[in-house]
Amino acid sequence: MYAPATRPIHSRRPSDPGDVASEERAVELIAALARTPEGAPARRRLRDETIEAWLPMTRRLARRYAGRGEPLDDLVQAATVGLIKAIDRFDAEVGVDFTVFAIPTILGEIKRHFRDRAWAIRVPRRLQEMRMAISDAGTVLSHSLGRAPTVADIAAYLKVSEEEVLEGLEGARAYSATSLSTPVGTESGTLELGDTLGAEDDDYARTELHLSLGPAMKCLTERERTIVTLRFFGNQTQTQIATQIGVSQMHVSRLLSAALLKLRTRLGPDAC
Repeated sequence: MYAPATRPIHSRRPSDPGDVASEERAVELIAALARTPEGAPARRRLRDETIEAWLPMTRRLARRYAGRGEPLDDLVQAATVGLIKAIDRFDAEVGVDFTVFAIPTILGEIKRHFRDRAWAIRVPRRLQEMRMAISDAGTVLSHSLGRAPTVADIAAYLKVSEEEVLEGLEGARAYSATSLSTPVGTESGTLELGDTLGAEDDDYARTELHLSLGPAMKCLTERERTIVTLRFFGNQTQTQIATQIGVSQMHVSRLLSAALLKLRTRLGPDAC
């Protein structure tokens, strides 16, 4: 039968007797849980106590990844999920210390959180993995080369093409986003990033349409030009136009529809 160690291998040594007692209690609980068969009345309570006892180690592991753009509470939550998985899957009869099994499981869950949750824009898993590989390669090559590695250096190290490295670097831009309200470029701080971005200007389209409208109007009959002018520039109703030019309102409606059809045709690529 597996005999638990008196002190688990933690990310740091306990600093006072209280920590020692807490960690020894955690070891006793995981051993007791391993001896308790599934379905036993006491197992659920014992499992909850075991999770609670190992949470300090879980929080310490989560704090290793603080300051990387994710709230610490989210990292602790991910790490706790990893702890619960480790407790539920741990087999004491294998003869491995629980911490040897649990720490990789917890760290794997934290890394999975960064992979699946931390990206500002979702990108394919292939690009996510390439980004991490490029980051690791950059660290190794910087030490071995004594300088910042080039794209060719990274491609040769990873045994991929330079195009794949460039694609990974481009995909890495989706990892984090910058607020459009970020102050930029001025001492007063009144200019924001959003103010520096270009936008489509509708005035160009309106100007082009205005320049095209003159030649298109010449393709209408005199009566049609009069009706269009009174309707859209004079803001008159069809009844008012009918009274002014001496025809029925229905006739004005037909003439206006015909004139607009001509204008739509003339304002296209085949304008006269």
